[in-house]
Parts: sequence; structure tokens; C-alpha cells
Amino acid sequence: MTFEEARDYLLQKARALGLEAEVLATHTRELTIQAHGGRVEEITQATQGGVGVRVVVEGKTGYAYTEERTPAALDWVLQEAHENALLQSETGGFLPAGGTLGQHDLLGEGLSAPLEQKRQAALNLEATLRADPRVRQVQMTRYSENETQATLGSTQGVSGAFRNGYALLLTSAVMGEGSSLKQGYEFDLSKEFHALEPGRTAQQYLHRTGRLLGARPLKTGRYKAYFEPKAFAQLLGMMGWFLLSAKNVLEGKSLLAGRVGQKIASEIFTLVDDPTLPDGLASRPFDAEGTAARRTVFIEKGILRTFAHNSETARKMGVENTGHAARNYKGVLGIAPSNLFVEPGAGVQMDSGIVVTDLMGLHAGANPISGEFSLQALGLKVEGGEVAYPVENFTVAGNFLELLNRITALGSELEWNPMMGIVGSPMVEVAELSFAGA
Repeated sequence: MTFEEARDYLLQKARALGLEAEVLATHTRELTIQAHGGRVEEITQATQGGVGVRVVVEGKTGYAYTEERTPAALDWVLQEAHENALLQSETGGFLPAGGTLGQHDLLGEGLSAPLEQKRQAALNLEATLRADPRVRQVQMTRYSENETQATLGSTQGVSGAFRNGYALLLTSAVMGEGSSLKQGYEFDLSKEFHALEPGRTAQQYLHRTGRLLGARPLKTGRYKAYFEPKAFAQLLGMMGWFLLSAKNVLEGKSLLAGRVGQKIASEIFTLVDDPTLPDGLASRPFDAEGTAARRTVFIEKGILRTFAHNSETARKMGVENTGHAARNYKGVLGIAPSNLFVEPGAGVQMDSGIVVTDLMGLHAGANPISGEFSLQALGLKVEGGEVAYPVENFTVAGNFLELLNRITALGSELEWNPMMGIVGSPMVEVAELSFAGA
């Protein structure tokens, strides 16, 4: 049976048994084409999908899932979720009321190009890179695409489905000039295959990595910092989202607990999550509980306005649900962003300082509980309003909340980074940070 039929079958069974149940079915299709040495080295196509059930009995919540859609498997998964609920000691769980959410196709024909065109995209990307004599090694060149379909329903009236996806060009290579070597990566992603341009992606890599060749050691000191969009988006995705999750607030892990309505960042800093963006790579019409999608402003001109909530955290904190419930068919209820971004500003006029182009080791060097970070980085030294030379062998350190308060300018163009969720940022100027180098 289809995922929609499986959902309806389970909900009919649950109602017959007098159970409160929610059914989330997800199906993912992935295509990966890897090019190396002027030929397609590997083509991988994979699909994964299943049906997850959440059952609430007297405030106790149980989960179970199956990847089969036979009546026997569906009967088992409902029974298993019911039994798991009865085993729990914690109460307070519930299923939110909802309504018909409709069927939404947010992807359309964006990935419908012939396979040969996608193979050629990967080959063209590698060929353009190899044509530059500074490229010593092309480690990886890849085209990939991801398509996800979600189907949701509950005994509380929720019913809906949507489809979304994206295409990605990605490369990793080593450039050299004399004795100087630099490894870098570049990506481009879109909901439309035909919006990807291998030549553009290659030129972006050659520019961004090539400018770091011949880097000098950076002298230890405090400098004005100019975070490029890719670098700041990584830091924001790692640190900022952790602090904004109401789940982490309730667990005593967020430094922002109790600070709604207070100034926590520069007055020019506004942070938004918007699942309704027409071309958003993480857009969705509703969240994993069926709460309708809407734009949420977390930080408005430096003031913390709300945390990110699902129905359970909103009830516990006595506030409005922001519609950030997240889970897949295998998982339990959590919280996740959609298209999270910093609103662009009037632009950045560089005078002197360090352009931070790349951050490394975020999982080891950034602690979202304390807010402290100390990260290896690459960058460019700015003198007299112009880039003077590239710099290396340094770390940038500080406290994330202090950094937010020291933001003095924001770039005018937004760039998206998929490395820590789908996070968008302009260039971010920070008045002063500690740099440890030579």
C-alpha cells in the first residue's frame, strides 16, 4: 500500500482501539554521481522510507516504526507504540489538535533532467578544475540530489503531505603555488538542477582557495573580524540554534534561559527562521506535528523574542508554539529549524582586521553550553581597506553571545550554507576578537 494508505489504515485502527495516535511517514530518494580522472567513477541511487507511530496513553508517549507497509507490519507497529507508551514513567505527553493541511509539491520538476546531463555536470566541474595549473589534486567531484516526501496524520484531525528536495554540486581539491598548498571545498545547491553551473562552481573554488596560497603566519592579537557568510553560518548553525532550542532551555543547557525580551545581540542583528520561503531548501508547509508553517523572528534588532518550540515545550513554558517540531519516521519528537538566516544589513566597509574565510573543528572547538569557542581558521589580513595578504596557522576565540553584541556591520547579500542545517548569513563584522597565531 502507499504511504497515504498506510497512514489512513493506522489511524482507522487507532480510532477503533480508542488510542490517540500520530502517523508520520517519510520517503527519501538520493542520487550521487562521483567523477574522477575524467570519467564517472560511481553512480549510486538509494531510497529509504518508513512509517513512524507516536501513541499517547494518559500522558505517556510511546514510539515505534516499520519499513514495511503490510497490514501485519502496521498492526505490529501500532501495538508496539502502544506498549512502549505503557512502559514510560514520564507523563505530560499529548497530541495537538489540527486539521486538513493539504498536499504540497514544493519541488515540482526541478530534478527531472536526464541522468546524462547530471553525469556531465560532475564531469565538467572536474575538467574545469583540472584545467587550472595550480590545482594539484582533485580529491572529489560530485553531483547529488535529494528528494523527500512526508505524509502526516493523527487521530486529532491532522492530515497532510508535502514533497521537497534539492540538487548539489560539490568538490574538494588541493591547490598549490611554489611550496604553498591549500585544500579547500566548494558547493552550489538549488531546487532546480538547471540553476547549477559547473563552470561557476569551479571558478568559485579557484577564487576562494587560490586567494589563500602564499599565506603568512598571523601575529597573536586582538583584531576586528570580518566573518565571510560561509564561516559565520557554520558558527551560527552550531552555537546559535542550540541556544534557541526550547528543549535545551528546559533542560538547563541554554545560556539564554530567562532572557526573552532582553537585549542579547547588537541592535543591527535580526535572526529569522522562515519555512515559507518559495525557493527555500528547507521549506515546508507544516512541521512534524502538523503546525502550519510561518515566519518566526527569534532575535529582533538585538532583542530575544522567542525560543523555538514544538507543542510540548510551548505548553511547558506557557507560550505560543512556533511550529518547529521535527522528527523522521525512526525518531522521537524534537526541535529543528527550517531556513534559518541573519537578515542582511547596509553593507560592510573594511578598514583593517582579519577576514575569516574558513572555520575548522567546530564539533571539538565550540561549546554551545558555555558559549565559548576556540577554532582553527584561515583568512585574509586587511590593511588600509584592502586585502593585503592571506594568513594561516591561527585560532579565533571568544564567547558567542559576546560576539553577537560586538557586531558592528552586516553585509547586504545573503548566502546559504548547508553544512550545519540550512543557514543563511551575510558578511558579519565584529568589533574585536582574540586571534592566537605566531
